[in-house]
Amino acid sequence: MKVGKDKVVLMHYTLKNDAGDVIDSSGGGDPLPFLQGHGNIILGLESALEGSKAGDKLDVSIEPEDGYGLRMQDAIQEIPSSELQGVNEVKVGMQLQSQDQDGNAFLVTVTKVEDDKITVDANHPLAGETLHFSVNIESIRKAEAEELSHGHVHVDGHHHH
Repeated sequence: MKVGKDKVVLMHYTLKNDAGDVIDSSGGGDPLPFLQGHGNIILGLESALEGSKAGDKLDVSIEPEDGYGLRMQDAIQEIPSSELQGVNEVKVGMQLQSQDQDGNAFLVTVTKVEDDKITVDANHPLAGETLHFSVNIESIRKAEAEELSHGHVHVDGHHHH
C-alpha cells in the first residue's frame, strides 16, 4: 500500500532548520499518525510523501511557501499595554490568544515589551523557514469511515477534538 489520499500514515520524523538544528522530532516516542490529503501536516510534506510505502526513508526540504508561509511584516504590530486584559506580567516569548475582527482566534507571540506598548507577532514561529525533514514511513492503512468524516486519525480507538 502506498501513501495516498484517505490513507492513515504513521511516520517517525526529525525536523531541522537551515543551520541543522533539530526543531522537532518523534524520536523516542510514538510515530506521528496523520490522514493523508486532509491537511493534517503541512502541504509540502504531504505532497513529498505521496506515493511512498512503508519502510521508505526520505529526506525532504520544504520551502516556506509550502510550509508555514512567508513572514509577513503586517502580522507584526504594536499594541497599547492597556489592551491586554487578564494578563498580569507580559514577557518576551509569551504566546497570547487574540481575535480578528470576525472573531476568529489566533496566537500571537510577544517580541518586545516597553512601558506602554507591546510588540506582538502573529506569524507562525516557522514562517519564512526552509524545513528539512528526515522521515521514516512506519505503516500505512486505509482510513476508517469515522476518521474520514472527522478528517483526522483516531489512535487506538480514541480521538480528541
